[in-house]
Amino acid sequence: MLTRRRFVQSTAVAGAALLVGFRLDGRRALAADDVFAPNAFVRIASDNTVTIIGKHLEMGQGSYTGLAVILAEELDADWSQIRVEAAPADVTRYNNTKWGPIQGTGGSTSLAESWEQLRRAGATARAMLVEAAAQEWGVPASEITVDGGVVSHVASNRRATFGELASKAAALTPPAQVTLKDPKDFKLVGKRVPRLDGSAKTDGSAKFTMDFAEPGMLTALIARPPRFGATVKWVDTIGARRVKGVTRVVQVPAGVAVVATSFWAARKGREALRVAWDESRAETRGSDELFAAYRVLAGRPGTSARREGDAAGALRGATRVLEAFYEFPYLAHAPMEPLDAVVRLGADGCDLWAGSQIPTVDQQVVATIVGLPPAKVRVHTMLAGGSFGRRATPNGDVAGEAAAVAKAVGGDKPVKVVWTREDDIQGGRYRPLYVHRLRAGLDAQGNIVGWEHRIVGQSILQGTPFEAMVKNGVDATSVEGASTLPYAIPNITVELHTTSVGVPVLWWRSVGSTHTAFSTETFLDELAQAAGRDPLEVRRTLLAKHPRHRATLDLAAEKAGWGEPLPPGRARGIAVHESFESVVAQVAEVSRRPDGLPKVERVVCAVDCGTAINPDVVRAQMEGGIGFGLAGALWSEITLVRGRVQQRNFDGYRPLRINDMPAVEVHIVPSGAAPTGVGEPGVPPIAPAVANALYQLTGQRVRRLPFARLAPAGTRTA
Repeated sequence: MLTRRRFVQSTAVAGAALLVGFRLDGRRALAADDVFAPNAFVRIASDNTVTIIGKHLEMGQGSYTGLAVILAEELDADWSQIRVEAAPADVTRYNNTKWGPIQGTGGSTSLAESWEQLRRAGATARAMLVEAAAQEWGVPASEITVDGGVVSHVASNRRATFGELASKAAALTPPAQVTLKDPKDFKLVGKRVPRLDGSAKTDGSAKFTMDFAEPGMLTALIARPPRFGATVKWVDTIGARRVKGVTRVVQVPAGVAVVATSFWAARKGREALRVAWDESRAETRGSDELFAAYRVLAGRPGTSARREGDAAGALRGATRVLEAFYEFPYLAHAPMEPLDAVVRLGADGCDLWAGSQIPTVDQQVVATIVGLPPAKVRVHTMLAGGSFGRRATPNGDVAGEAAAVAKAVGGDKPVKVVWTREDDIQGGRYRPLYVHRLRAGLDAQGNIVGWEHRIVGQSILQGTPFEAMVKNGVDATSVEGASTLPYAIPNITVELHTTSVGVPVLWWRSVGSTHTAFSTETFLDELAQAAGRDPLEVRRTLLAKHPRHRATLDLAAEKAGWGEPLPPGRARGIAVHESFESVVAQVAEVSRRPDGLPKVERVVCAVDCGTAINPDVVRAQMEGGIGFGLAGALWSEITLVRGRVQQRNFDGYRPLRINDMPAVEVHIVPSGAAPTGVGEPGVPPIAPAVANALYQLTGQRVRRLPFARLAPAGTRTA
């Protein structure tokens, strides 16, 4: 029989990734003979370290810590002995079970989809350590206890650490069935534990792709077309090749790559290029033209995404009908670490270093470009300095660019492709531009009798490996939050117009809910005002059959002091929204800046995310989501004029500044249910909550984001 120990020893010889991986600080973990690796997710070494194999990318959201907590809980490990390494690209072992046969991080699925899997992985390892001790000591396994990384038999006063039992446990066969803990016995889940990446990120030892360097590594910057869809007509490389440090100038599908011995040399070389572009197939429309065309489409029936009752008939018979158009611009992701990837070609295959959000896609894309089987492409997943969806491209664009440049220059030197901040802001893959048209009817008592919602915008999924999510012509990411509206309205219609525009688009943190939550939650407030009813009371009534929503809403309202007097010049607004199976309600307390824009003073947030694996991480994600959502609502906007992006850096595409960040309180709804997502659900409610508060303060409705458009030109203060 092939024992676990023999398996580990044989794979060590083969250089298997279970034994050699990248740590948070970038140092290689040492291979060891006496390593206990009962499954693909945990490795216990003789030095008593417990290494968790993290199959989900750590991009600042706390996934490494959460994954480790789940497994360490069932293992009964001591938190001080826990380490995390990124999993290799291997869909057979590290598949995202919510996505199908693909390894990847996104959709706020990391902990939710790993919950049962990692609990069983930890429980299996624990059972084998217990059995090893029982055999060593000659006592029944039922008399053995485990706590804090120590296995004990009280009656005989014997104890052993995990490390001391590792080699013995490695020789055992894993049990077919294990018993999971009763939640009442949890010691780590639901408790505050230090983040595993906190120290390395504080002292600078944490390694991101931007930090990665090897002897002889080259850096490449790509000259990209000024309009989407344009291609190279001709290029003059003489000036670029004269720049000291530039080694090659090569044409690749993305444009013209300048390869150099340093970033600065590559940048100066790119500036010296002369490129003419063929724009015959480029997108030349501007934002204003797209908005105008979309508004026309919003006035026409679209493809049905939801139909209950007879909304048209209800509107015809309503005592009063309200209508509103909402407009949402393109938005960039703008992660703090710009996009980057490193590829090295070698005789035995190809290596990719990147903050890879979908390793399966990146591995396959690189393999196709360099002409290797996917198994010959080794993916080394680094820490990522943010993403918000940008590193999860269905076509693996950044990894593919690095592969294309490495192939073009040849040789075995690593090549790092770097996007500058300007490349990133102007390079596409935006949250799509949308127009919404909502109509609703009220009866004589002020009840909502009919609801009609039309959405116009690009599909994120069409033409990608995820196109199977497009059902009957409806891209689910375009209508989520609208087609799933929880309010008890007897007649409701949701329709979609999917447009064809040459601007590359991608999911942006909370995807469809970034725009559907704003339109539905502000329009509902408008209906409440028209009916002369309290916005909280209207929501509570319409959510009678949705207890999670109602309880979360009530908690936020209670903690915010809804209905209590506020100082002059302040007002409150409320919103609630479900995304990624979590419910979040927020109350925003708002005053007004001298330039007329809202100043968000305080936000009270309540979240029902099932079991809160690490409450501190949940709070951090809600706080971060609020800040991210506020930036998009208050300032951020990508505008096109004749197809050209007008913003270049953070001076034009403004993020939230520290003095813009409100005081935030986060309250977690107690729950024993399985965990749900927290990375994205904090974003959708903040913009409508602020807009609703601004109306209470000024009587002004916001129908086009960002709020900065409210301020007269030249009066917007920093």
